[in-house]
Amino acid sequence: MPSRYDLLVFDWDGTLIDSAAHIAVSLQAAFRDLGLRVPSDEAARHVIGLGLEDTLRYLDPSLEPGRYQEVVDRYRTHFLAGDQIVELFPAVAKGIPVLHQAGYLMAVATGKSRRGLDRSLLATGLNSYFHASRCADEGFPKPNPDMLYEIMRMLGAAPERTLMIGDTTHDLQMAQNAGVAAVAVAHGAHASANLESMNPLACVEDFEKLMQWLQQNG
Repeated sequence: MPSRYDLLVFDWDGTLIDSAAHIAVSLQAAFRDLGLRVPSDEAARHVIGLGLEDTLRYLDPSLEPGRYQEVVDRYRTHFLAGDQIVELFPAVAKGIPVLHQAGYLMAVATGKSRRGLDRSLLATGLNSYFHASRCADEGFPKPNPDMLYEIMRMLGAAPERTLMIGDTTHDLQMAQNAGVAAVAVAHGAHASANLESMNPLACVEDFEKLMQWLQQNG
């Protein structure tokens, strides 16, 4: 049984599923289609996990809000066209059931839409292992602590018994804002140096290393 944490909250894209590169390419293609300045790889990866308005303001501060939906529509077209190539990171398909069996409450806090997360949960077969989830279109997006507050409320978990696990500084900042501990995984959207600058409990290389860390510290 868990000893230090009752609740594990996972980010989705770039943490459990290897989608960061596809998201970045889809964002770049959307801007290109609309004749807008195409964001760099670094910029496109930086915004993964943020809400829609924060993402587009960061990528093109001069873009009029009235055009946001155009970008979103083109992004979805490109993302869905290649969605089938996106797979779970190694060890996730086996690791999540192990954590479930160990007695952890588990949840997802993601910048995806509810429709997108539900589709991905079903496609990966992981939907039955998570007790709750919150998406960017259901409240305040990361790094606002709203997602974590709501998940902890839903599951009756205390902040000191909750652990956030993510691959971006947005995940780690959200955890800090909510008074929740965090572990970073460095196989996703943000570089390990940026993750470590947020002072997580640990910055692990991949999901297998995360499982080892939880076995020793969770």
